[in-house]
Amino acid sequence: MSPTKAELEAARGRTIPDVLGPDLDVVFVGINPGLWSGAVGHHFARPGNRFWKALHGSGFTDRLVPPLEDATLLERNLGLTNLVARTTATAAEFGADEIRRGAEELEARIEPLRPRFVAVLGIGAYRTGFGRRDAALGSQDEDLGEARLWVLPNPSGLNAHYQLDELTERFRALRDAVGDRTRRSEGQAC
Repeated sequence: MSPTKAELEAARGRTIPDVLGPDLDVVFVGINPGLWSGAVGHHFARPGNRFWKALHGSGFTDRLVPPLEDATLLERNLGLTNLVARTTATAAEFGADEIRRGAEELEARIEPLRPRFVAVLGIGAYRTGFGRRDAALGSQDEDLGEARLWVLPNPSGLNAHYQLDELTERFRALRDAVGDRTRRSEGQAC
């Protein structure tokens, strides 16, 4: 059931629970939850958001997981959080300082959990939050704690720069890197 206009407006400023645990393969980091996600209490819940389709199409999940089942990502060794916790209608409702502060807090929140990869969803948010004006999509030269940093396009349906096919390919490149690292680790353990 879709939230009403009043429920969407009432969601402004809410936070939604992180989906985090120790030793995950990947933690996906959104910019911040939108009003729809705030109203229903789940990540990437707006019907036009392509996160769940890209996650499935890239092989991270064996089926298209609905947003209401976001907590089941932990069973797949995946997690979800945001740079800015509060819900807004658009990212234009907060400034660069809040994104930078969110990036600093992200490291403190993520480091003790020791994920293998941290994937920031949005090149602009990554450039602002981490002070890397020339960063490109994909693997980064820096780590976040012990986690390999990766940048993916923002999956919002409003991001017209990336159609679902290309978005899925970008997610697949990360999925391949996760698999490659798993195979290398298993090979070294033998």
